[in-house]
Amino acid sequence: MIRKASYPDLMERYENPLDAPCDMEEGQVFIADGWKRPEGLCESAWESMSPFVLTLACGGQDIYNGWMKDPRSAMISCNDGFRPVSFLIEGLDEDASEI
Repeated sequence: MIRKASYPDLMERYENPLDAPCDMEEGQVFIADGWKRPEGLCESAWESMSPFVLTLACGGQDIYNGWMKDPRSAMISCNDGFRPVSFLIEGLDEDASEI
């Protein structure tokens, strides 16, 4: 996880109080094994990023035609409009089961 933003003014105006809002921390690293959501990764974030993870895991590159400096990566944000989290997704050379 790269960065987490927060918009308290929007939360106060539009969001119902939550018992357990996002608990993601900057610097967390998750390794996905194909389509399986990594343990501890927010389900909503996974839904936003899983198509990109699978594309890169299957050898896909340059998802957005030159958007990223590294063609085997993507920068994706979760769909939480109150506290969006940005994730750098990178394809690995290793099999996830070997890590």
